[in-house]
Amino acid sequence: MWKFREAAPAAAGTPESLDLYEVAFLAGGPGRVADTVVIALCERGRLLMRASRVRAADTAHGEAEARHPLERAVLGMCDRSRSTAQVRAALLRSLEIEGIGQRLASLGLVTGLRHRPTRAGRRRVKAARQDTGFPRYVFDGPAALPAGPVRRGVVDARPVPPGFADSHLHWGRGYDQGHDGGSDAGSGVGGGGFSCGGGGGGD
Repeated sequence: MWKFREAAPAAAGTPESLDLYEVAFLAGGPGRVADTVVIALCERGRLLMRASRVRAADTAHGEAEARHPLERAVLGMCDRSRSTAQVRAALLRSLEIEGIGQRLASLGLVTGLRHRPTRAGRRRVKAARQDTGFPRYVFDGPAALPAGPVRRGVVDARPVPPGFADSHLHWGRGYDQGHDGGSDAGSGVGGGGFSCGGGGGGD
């Protein structure tokens, strides 16, 4: 199982280490961070996904397993069932993600105004891709997940640009059609339980 990569103090003259969510920010901006935290918590069994809704799993060790302020924020807002779209929208306005952008700006890895990766930031993403400690979805988004309830739920939470045809399966609701037995977010609400993990959707 993937283990959370903690940020470690940098030695003199060496680049400061980046954690999972900082790398996600560099790779895809705030939206990638929002997707990443939901996926990571689902993979660890801390969030349960059912169609387009998530809720925090009941566990006696919840506080210990929320390893990052962003994770604690998500689990706090998901004490009862929430739509993935609501969770994503709240995360994009959160102080936790804003703080990640500010830290990266202070390191010279994103621009101060629009938080776009600088040349140094792009080099860090390239290096991080070669580090097996980071899962693929950090760089490639939910497209890197196997077909299943988590990928479908995260994809359904993303706004589809106007005029974006359903045939463009990379981000649309049709992404998982024909792969895991679900056509859209509403199709699974009436049946089956909450699920966790990237696959298991009927392949």
